Amino acid sequence: MTDDDTERGRVGSPARRLEDPRLLTGGGRYVADLTAPHLAHVAFLRSTVPHATVTVDVRAARRAPGVVAVFTAADLVGTLTPVRFDASIPGMTQLVHPALADDRVRLVGDPIAMVVAESRYLAEDALELIEVRYTELPPVPDVATALDPASPALYDVAPGNVPYHDRVRYGDVAAAFRAADRVVARTLRQHRYMAAPLETRGGLAVYEPAGGELTFHAAVHAPHLMRMVLAAHLGIAPNRIRVVVPDVGGSFGSKWGITREDLLICAAAVRTGRPVRWIEDRRENLLVGGHARDDSMCLEAAVRADGTLLGLRAALVMDVGAYSVVPMNPAFFTLALRLLIPGPYRVPAYDFEVTTVCTNKGPYVAYRGPWAVETWAREVLLDIVAGELGLTPVEIRRRNLVPVEEQPYRTAAGWRLADTRAPATLERALELADVPAFRVAQRRARERGEVLGFGLATFIEPAPGGAEFLAMSGGGKETARVRVEPTGEVSLFTSQVPHGQGHETTLAQVVAAEFDLPYTAVRVVHGDTDATPFSMVGTGGSRAATFGSGAARRAARAVREQVLRLAAGMLGAPPEELALGGGRVYVRERPTTALTMVQLAGMVSLAPAYLPPDTPTELAATATHGGEDGGFAQATHCCWVRVDPGTGQVTITRYLVVEDCGSMINPAVVEGQIRGGTAQGLGGVLFERLDYDAAGRPLTATLRDYLLPTAVDVPPIEIVHLGPEPGEGPPDHRGVGEGGAICAPPAITNALADALGTEITQQSVTPAFVLAALRKTGASPARLLDT
Repeated sequence: MTDDDTERGRVGSPARRLEDPRLLTGGGRYVADLTAPHLAHVAFLRSTVPHATVTVDVRAARRAPGVVAVFTAADLVGTLTPVRFDASIPGMTQLVHPALADDRVRLVGDPIAMVVAESRYLAEDALELIEVRYTELPPVPDVATALDPASPALYDVAPGNVPYHDRVRYGDVAAAFRAADRVVARTLRQHRYMAAPLETRGGLAVYEPAGGELTFHAAVHAPHLMRMVLAAHLGIAPNRIRVVVPDVGGSFGSKWGITREDLLICAAAVRTGRPVRWIEDRRENLLVGGHARDDSMCLEAAVRADGTLLGLRAALVMDVGAYSVVPMNPAFFTLALRLLIPGPYRVPAYDFEVTTVCTNKGPYVAYRGPWAVETWAREVLLDIVAGELGLTPVEIRRRNLVPVEEQPYRTAAGWRLADTRAPATLERALELADVPAFRVAQRRARERGEVLGFGLATFIEPAPGGAEFLAMSGGGKETARVRVEPTGEVSLFTSQVPHGQGHETTLAQVVAAEFDLPYTAVRVVHGDTDATPFSMVGTGGSRAATFGSGAARRAARAVREQVLRLAAGMLGAPPEELALGGGRVYVRERPTTALTMVQLAGMVSLAPAYLPPDTPTELAATATHGGEDGGFAQATHCCWVRVDPGTGQVTITRYLVVEDCGSMINPAVVEGQIRGGTAQGLGGVLFERLDYDAAGRPLTATLRDYLLPTAVDVPPIEIVHLGPEPGEGPPDHRGVGEGGAICAPPAITNALADALGTEITQQSVTPAFVLAALRKTGASPARLLDT
């Protein structure tokens, strides 16, 4: 790629992001920047106890200065129906609940009352006047308590606090375990943590009573989904609801679903007839803004003495908190998870059991890579199995990875694994890591009292996974519309909703390539249900690279054919003899015989009477992509750590990612996604943790307690790509949005286990844990020399 290619934004070039000048100079407009005439503000009274029956008295609050309205659950009957979510998965119990708690609260942070006032300050003041009487019930703070028959059920329809349980078997699992030389089993635990985006949740709702029309400005992934859910709960026809998404300051999955607060803001606008805005504060975000992980997996591996995997048994228990977020219930995440347990390895048979459990914790959401436990548990257990068999972590992976020459490979679950190069990422990573040299350095360092470690992990990411995988895990389609404007510029209308991924750049690059235009000539329209194609998914699950760009490319090609056919009649040459480039359509053999895109589009828009009768009324086309030509991204992560034996502090001294995501639209955007995800994975292991006490009260309700990694905590992340050279080969774009967050935790955990000379079966590795591990091995780094 040349500098000119980058300047024009050709596909495969690291073109500068078109959205950056706006965002980096303070020109972005987020929900908190929006306003409206006569705007009112919302604040929520939230429960201070985890589990109780409640009565509430709001009379004094209604008399407070500046208060427009105060709502309880009873006040919204007839305006807002109880919250329902997808229960289409067999065996899933639907946990219906009111948007405002009525007579029972199920967690600290449960909204009990909503105040609408002339300012947020006045709304907060009015909250102080509301009287709540709690009659506390026995708390359900964790899974063990929830599953105790003596504990109360949080929902009458879910006895035992289990809304979902399922078990599936793929292949002859019993035979695999009978044939094993050894069975290695461990229970591996992920703790609870969250997305913690820079911008918290929020929304601004405007209701026009005369027309019965609602406009909702919100930071969400899927505006069409939001519109459908609002319509269902508010009783307003979908075509009278418009959802507009402004700039979004990060999400990582936490803003994909529709929350109780979204419904309540809109209900307040409908009831008061005033524009209403709510911006979540950080305490609210930490309490109820969306939690993730917090699961345990008992994973058993049946292996031969040489390390060959014969079968797996996986029993997963998920702490899904007190509420699900519409429409995605946590059981849905397990549909992909159960298919991905073997990852890129040969596993002829396996058994997967899942139990979701309700507790007095925050709502469970689709945080970046919601199926991540499959990679973390598998990659950690592989290191443990290798240790028991006297193998290295590298040897056991080489023995079991599915090589390219065995693909397409039919997995035990029945889907087709093809065109994946996970073994190649491992081999290239090993070349760059030079593990033998590190072992020499590690031993010398330990002789000096220093504790060093090295770990790795290999994985595949459905991006989106191919036709068979999509059919088994939920599937979906993506639609895009491309239009040539009278100015000759091109507009793309996409269902994707960027919130940091660079879609305004990458999708512009894809469309511009079909017209041989600079990418700055393409306008990407997104986040408006009145303008963009319908999609119930929007952005999520690493869909944009395959679904979003695929639909955009197909639509652009259809418009390109329209342009060539129209120009053919005007230039007196067949379409196959024409070329399109530089904003012109010209005859290849006679380049001066040409028409500009402005001339063509202007004729269609302004002078259609002079064109043939079959000429379209606009140069535009709509196309759909179902991900059928998609596949998997894959990578190997390598991590080097140094542990301070005096403080337990962990420093990552080097981090390497070798990945293959097919042909890249924009390498700079790809690397940004990988580095960002890796930083979040690092945070999950070394810093972030949502803790509750034995009574179910949160202990991490501020950023002083919930620690996030800073720039000084994240090392330089080396990235090596194995895909085709940029610009070469057919389009084969695969998503990388989840990968860093999925593969970093096992790589870091394995590095720490190597450094400490002990198994690590929990993902959270705090300084206290490190010091305890060192004491267990004798508190002397020298004692680790022969482990």
